[in-house]
Amino acid sequence: MIPLRDDTRRTGTPVINLLLIAANVVLFFYELSLGPRLEGFVMSAAFVPARLTAGGLGPADLGPGLESGLLSMFLHGGWAHFLGNMLFLWIFGDNVEDRLGHVRYLIFYLLAGYAATFAHLWFNPSSAMPAIGASGAISGVLGAYLLLYPKARIQTLIFFGFFARFTLVPAWVFLPFWFLIQLVSGVASLGVPGAETGGGVAFFAHIGGFVAGPVLLLLLGGFRRPARRQESVF
Repeated sequence: MIPLRDDTRRTGTPVINLLLIAANVVLFFYELSLGPRLEGFVMSAAFVPARLTAGGLGPADLGPGLESGLLSMFLHGGWAHFLGNMLFLWIFGDNVEDRLGHVRYLIFYLLAGYAATFAHLWFNPSSAMPAIGASGAISGVLGAYLLLYPKARIQTLIFFGFFARFTLVPAWVFLPFWFLIQLVSGVASLGVPGAETGGGVAFFAHIGGFVAGPVLLLLLGGFRRPARRQESVF
């Protein structure tokens, strides 16, 4: 299922969401500019669980972990990875920002990204593969969106073999179904040698981000409906 748009209106300009997308665009094209140096850059700069756990986790690992975790939120492994993440962020992020406000949304996004990163670390401590992509933070956005707008309708492109059709799917169906896929895939990868990232997908980062989303939303006060704006009459 590919989401195309939702029917939830926003009241303001999603400044932070647009800036996050722009930052991802800039970093992605920087990656493309590296050519054959890209692999070395990603391996040295991105979040790699085994790099932190090789000697046992300690306080000294916190700084490098936070730094590499932050950069990894803005790196991607190819066009499909990048475009898919930006599509989800574009559709769902603006409404979460609308509820939280600009500053709290930025805090929310980064904390959701870190929650996803360390969920991946917890379940895959010995993985030597770099964990990159905005999908962990975006999973937090999806979890928050589900809590805020369960009745929203998502225009979705659904494939049936060689055929496809557009249909409106309620958020309370689309998002739990997406989460269920991540959960089943993540559990299936446990204990399977070489499957810690599910063939390139860090499923437990998605799971961790999605679960963290509603929690962070509540902690940041985003579940309270904003007061109605008073309109001046002339």
